[in-house]
Amino acid sequence: MLQQIFTMTFLTAFLTAAVRMAVPLIYAGLGETFLEKAGILNIGMEGVMLGGAFFSFAGAFFSGNIFIGLLCGMLGGMAVSAIHGYLCIKLSQNQSVSGIALNIFMLGVTSFLYKLMSAGQSYQQVTTLSAIEIPLLSKIPLVGNAFFNQDILTYLVYVLVVLAVLFYKKTGAGLAFTAIGEHPRAADAAGIPVYRYQWAAIAVNGMLGGIGGACLVLVQLGKFTENMISGRGYIALAAVILGRYTPLGMFGAALVFGGANALQIRLQAMGVPLPTQALAMLPYIITLVALLGSIGKSSEPEALGIPYVRGSR
Repeated sequence: MLQQIFTMTFLTAFLTAAVRMAVPLIYAGLGETFLEKAGILNIGMEGVMLGGAFFSFAGAFFSGNIFIGLLCGMLGGMAVSAIHGYLCIKLSQNQSVSGIALNIFMLGVTSFLYKLMSAGQSYQQVTTLSAIEIPLLSKIPLVGNAFFNQDILTYLVYVLVVLAVLFYKKTGAGLAFTAIGEHPRAADAAGIPVYRYQWAAIAVNGMLGGIGGACLVLVQLGKFTENMISGRGYIALAAVILGRYTPLGMFGAALVFGGANALQIRLQAMGVPLPTQALAMLPYIITLVALLGSIGKSSEPEALGIPYVRGSR
C-alpha cells in the first residue's frame, strides 16, 4: 500500500485533485477574508456558496452558456450576502445568528427551487469548463499538471490571491479596510466611510463566495444536488482562521484542506480497508486538528463580529 502511495503517479494525481478540491475553498475563503478584514463575520458562507451553486446551474441550464451561468452564480452569491449585510450593517443584528439563519434558509430555498426546476426529471446536466494547459509550466514534474493544467477559474484565483496581497499591503483602500476591522470608530473619525466600505466588502464576499459555489457546478460536477456544498463554507471559514486572516495564509490553508479531501477520495479508490464513513471524516478531522493547533496564535481583527453603530459608545 505504501509503495503505491509514494510513487510519482500517485503523488501527481493526488496534488492535481488537491488543487481542484481547494479552488472553491480559496474563492470562498478570499471573500470571507475580505469581509472579516472589514470587521464583519459571515458564518453564512455555506449559504452564499449554495446560492452561487444553484443559480449558476440554473443560469447555465436555461441559457446553455457557461459564462452566463457563472454570472448568475456571482449575482446569486451577492444576493445572499446582501441579506447578511442588511441584517448586520443596517439593523446591527448579531452576525453569528444571521449567518447560521442564512445557511438554513438557503438550504431550504435552493432545495425548493431545484424541485420546481427539475419538474420530476431525475437528472439534469450542464457543460463544464475545460482544462487549459499552459505550455512548459504544465510539464514541470509533480506540480506542473496540478497547477498549470487547470480551468480558467483556477488560473483566475491565483491572480486574485496575488492582487489581494498587494491590495492590503500597497494601497490606501486596503489599509482603510484593515483599519475598519481593527477600530471602526477611529476609522470613522479619520474620515473613512465605514458603512460604504463594509457594503463593498459584502459585495466582494458574495461575488467570490458565489464563484466558489459555481466552481462545483461549472467545473467539477456539471449538475446541482441538494446541499451539495456539504460543509465547504465552514471549512473556508477555518481556512481564514488558520491562515491568520491573510490572503496568502488562507490560500495555503485551503490547499491543506483540499489535500485532505483529495486524500480520502484516493484512499477509497485504492481500497484501503477502512469504512468509507471514516475516510469521509478525514477532511473535517484535519480541520479540527488544524484549528486546535492555532490556539493562542489568532490575529483576528479587533472589531470582528461587533456591529458598528455610529454615535454609540
